[in-house]
Amino acid sequence: MRIKLFSLLFLISFNFVFSQVDESQTGAWYMYFYSHQFKDSQWGVQGDFQYRDWQGLGDMEQLLLRSGFTYSPKNAGVKFTLGYGNVTTGQYGASDATSSESRIYQEALVPQKLGNRFYFTHRFRYEQRFVENQDFRTRYRYNLFLNIPLNSTELTPKAVYAALYNELFINGGTDIGDGRTVQIFDRNRTYLGLGYVLSPKIRFQFGWMNQKTVNWGKGQLQFSMHHSI
Repeated sequence: MRIKLFSLLFLISFNFVFSQVDESQTGAWYMYFYSHQFKDSQWGVQGDFQYRDWQGLGDMEQLLLRSGFTYSPKNAGVKFTLGYGNVTTGQYGASDATSSESRIYQEALVPQKLGNRFYFTHRFRYEQRFVENQDFRTRYRYNLFLNIPLNSTELTPKAVYAALYNELFINGGTDIGDGRTVQIFDRNRTYLGLGYVLSPKIRFQFGWMNQKTVNWGKGQLQFSMHHSI
């Protein structure tokens, strides 16, 4: 009886917190992506560091630190990654409470070029999630990226390009412990932005992303640097 009562109170509190998210308020994500290929090797590293804020600055949504080892088989046109991420999530509003998550992930990146200037990338990612105060969880993600150079046909220095993506998140199960459940559909993200190629190793992007979950939807500005070390 106590377990059932605790679970009910948790669900009510959970829904209350997220029902208070101001969907009309645009947040902001500040992101740094890096990659490095070891010399004369099929191995490398890549990752990203992200600070996400509910309102632009001053109300942390998440701090995400993620890195992994990559392997690119010869002539296969795919890059595999095995990595680890640490995520600190804050609550919306005045509360400074946070929760933590450790995440192991495997992914495959498949680039594809159509025509003279349509650069697609398919990303398939599988996550094993260790979320604070929850049972072990898994999640499947598929992201379709598209970059389109506007003032040239190649993503070479001084190129300006349109950047788009759509990513779907699917939970691997619904039970997260103590009688709590989530839906199979986790979230969807749709992004539209502009990018600039500063050099063969550095690109910048600025855009807008709309994120939809089961409970709420919210717009986010995104500022990102993409760095080949």
